Amino acid sequence: MFDMFEELSAIHRTVALDAENGTVSITLVRTFAADVEEVWHALTGHKRLARWFSPVEGDFEVGGYFHVEGNASGEIRRCDRPSLLEVTFGSPESVVGVGLEGSAEQTTLTLKHSVPLAVAGSGAGALFVGPGWDGTLLALGRYLAGESVGHPIKAAKAPEVIDFNRGSLIHWTQVVESSGTATAEQIGGAREAAIAQYTTGPL
Repeated sequence: MFDMFEELSAIHRTVALDAENGTVSITLVRTFAADVEEVWHALTGHKRLARWFSPVEGDFEVGGYFHVEGNASGEIRRCDRPSLLEVTFGSPESVVGVGLEGSAEQTTLTLKHSVPLAVAGSGAGALFVGPGWDGTLLALGRYLAGESVGHPIKAAKAPEVIDFNRGSLIHWTQVVESSGTATAEQIGGAREAAIAQYTTGPL
């Protein structure tokens, strides 16, 4: 079992709209009490990914393609061990970069997911993906701490994780509101859709 409030507060979240390049991006930063090489291997190893994230198949090298079971496919664009992994996720215009900085004692992970403004609609688009990445960092933290949760897809549907998702949506809503990247109407519509996507009832 994990402390929901502690896990939610461990993540720093931001939303940015780049009008010049026509993109919306979210950034999540979290520090783990783990060696940077350990975190890198958890993110890039077939067997380890299957233990905490989801089974992932493909050619794990730059230029190779991968598929996440029950989720998206993409291309590996950069893989600079142990500091930077960059992939497309779902489409060539949807880009996820994961940077690691750390030591033998702790590692700070920065995840940035950028999509075209035409796809996101506004900064409120963060509500469709932000809680999912929060859940990913939650699962990674539990794995690095040595917690066994069984099949990761089933674990993501556990009642305590659904409660975490509800809290995550509240945090992301507040981040989007404070970013000034979406109207109240856009936020309200995205929030309702995200509730259906990530939870089983009203917040």
